[in-house]
Amino acid sequence: MTQVFDVYARYYDLLYRDKDYASEAGFVAEQLRRHQPAGSRILELGCGTGIHAEYLARKGFHVHGVDLSAEMLVKAEARKASLPPEIAACLSFSQGDVRTVRVGAQFDAVVSLFHVMSYQNSNADLAAAFATAAQHLGPGGVFMFDYWYGPAVLLQKPEVRVKRLGDDQIEVLRIAEPVLRLAENVVDVNYSVIIKTKASCEVRQINETHSMRYLFLPEIPQLASGPEWASCTSTAWLKDVVPTEQDWAGFSVIHRR
Repeated sequence: MTQVFDVYARYYDLLYRDKDYASEAGFVAEQLRRHQPAGSRILELGCGTGIHAEYLARKGFHVHGVDLSAEMLVKAEARKASLPPEIAACLSFSQGDVRTVRVGAQFDAVVSLFHVMSYQNSNADLAAAFATAAQHLGPGGVFMFDYWYGPAVLLQKPEVRVKRLGDDQIEVLRIAEPVLRLAENVVDVNYSVIIKTKASCEVRQINETHSMRYLFLPEIPQLASGPEWASCTSTAWLKDVVPTEQDWAGFSVIHRR
């Protein structure tokens, strides 16, 4: 079965080239040094093409990235091969499902960014992803993740968005049409991606649905209520304040006992 990102992994970095990965990695590094000062080994669940992992490696962390998409991991390995040897040596990647993967090692931190936890639509999926994090953390380790924040989603409401971009080889038009599933706390984002190859004028269209679970702050301690977890703190993404209805993304840090 083709995974959700496989069919446009070729265009993924282009679609998100305006994303400030460096600042995001800096925020995560700051949070890690605050909550686990001696931590240096990170497991990243849902690493995509490895950009966050690269920036964290440049900050001195050793990162093992896991992703469900083989195509994303091909790009991550290519990125690693292009880096200076001392940075590449801090990176490794493997394929796996965040709900079930076990890499046979423990880490100081488990990190999951770009709303990977929101792709876990059901309570069972979220519980399984939390179990994966707990399995890979030593005592005192931290699980850090961002997610769609429910109050902002419901107040602002997802809307149709159109994005146009390109490079010297392709032009891309992406249309996002969301549908709220209120009873399930999920938004189905229906993407139509039209790619035109400049040299041949060939046009290809990709249609996908990304189903995103939005979370509320009281849910986080419930998800982390097992005996393996200790304290939990939540803020707005990239901020050190409690999220408001203006903050589309939340960020939580959960400590392993």
